[in-house]
Amino acid sequence: MPSTNLNKFEELFRGLFKPLCGFAMKYTGDLDSAKNLVHEVFIQVWDKFESLPEGTNYKSYCYTAVRNRCLNYIRDRKKFVMIENVPEHHFREMNTTMETSELAAKIEQAIASLPEKCRMVFELNRIEGLKYSEIAEKMNISLKTVEAQMSKALAVMKEHLREFLTIIFIFWT
Repeated sequence: MPSTNLNKFEELFRGLFKPLCGFAMKYTGDLDSAKNLVHEVFIQVWDKFESLPEGTNYKSYCYTAVRNRCLNYIRDRKKFVMIENVPEHHFREMNTTMETSELAAKIEQAIASLPEKCRMVFELNRIEGLKYSEIAEKMNISLKTVEAQMSKALAVMKEHLREFLTIIFIFWT
C-alpha cells in the first residue's frame, strides 16, 4: 500500500476508532465486543482500502459497516433489545430510509392483515407480553393452538416486513 494511502488509513483509524466504539456500544452494550467489532471493520477496510472507489465517504462506509457487524453480532447471539428500552435518539442514528412512524405504520398494516384469531394471539403475546400458557387460558384454546397461531403470525409478519426484518428484530423482540 502506498504511503499516502497508509497515511489516509491511519488518519481514518485515529479519527473514527473511538466514535465507532461508542456507536457500537449502543448496539452491543459491551465495550470489549464493541472494540472487537470495530477492529474487524477496520481490518475489512484495510483489505479493501485500495479497491474502494475514488471519492468514497469513508466515515459513512465505516459507520454502516460497524452497524451491520453489530446487527450480525446481535442476531448471532440472540440478544435482542425490547423497543421500550431503546432511547428515541437510537432510532435517529439508524441509517435507514424509513422513518420510525412509517415503520410503525407498516407493522400495524402487517398485524391488521392477520386472521382474527391469529392477530389476537400475536397481540396478546407481543404487545401485552402474555406467555403462551396465559394466552391459551385467556382464549380458552389449547397451548398447541397458541403455538400454531404464533408460528403462522410470525410467518405472515416476516413476509410483510421482509425488507425491515433486521431493524424490527432489534427493537421488537
